[in-house]
Amino acid sequence: MTVEKRLRELGIELPDLGTWDSDCGTDENYYGQNYGRMKPFHRTGNILVLSGHVPALPDGTPFHPGRVGGDVAVENAYHAARLAGINCLAGIKQAIGDLDRVVGLIRTLNFVASAPTFTEPHRVSSGLSDLFAEVFGPKVGIGCRATIGVMSLADNHCFETWMDLEVR
Repeated sequence: MTVEKRLRELGIELPDLGTWDSDCGTDENYYGQNYGRMKPFHRTGNILVLSGHVPALPDGTPFHPGRVGGDVAVENAYHAARLAGINCLAGIKQAIGDLDRVVGLIRTLNFVASAPTFTEPHRVSSGLSDLFAEVFGPKVGIGCRATIGVMSLADNHCFETWMDLEVR
């Protein structure tokens, strides 16, 4: 089964991030440009590195903004992490064109905006990890992971991730 077919089965529609023009370094659809000068991804050989992805809705609005354990319930933050994962899938597709070219998720570094007493950011990151396991299967979709609780993220997002993948 192709990854695109699996996404349809799961009812997941990827946002269109457009194409990245590496010659001029612009892309009107890559929302990361709102946060400073960066490119959405970098590929060297069979390693693809994605810049940070957040749970932004198609219009750029943060999904479940705030701090987890304060303004945001863990369950809502889990769904925000899942949306960030969907945005990552769109970023991977933007970079390599075909999600079936993903060989494996190498690692994710996840950031959870946390209230001072919140001690379970790993539960939030599972929204992303569970999505990738559902989409790619455990062999390809589960990688190394670290999660860090932070005081704030850009635009009051409750979650952000950075990932490295092996691709062909």
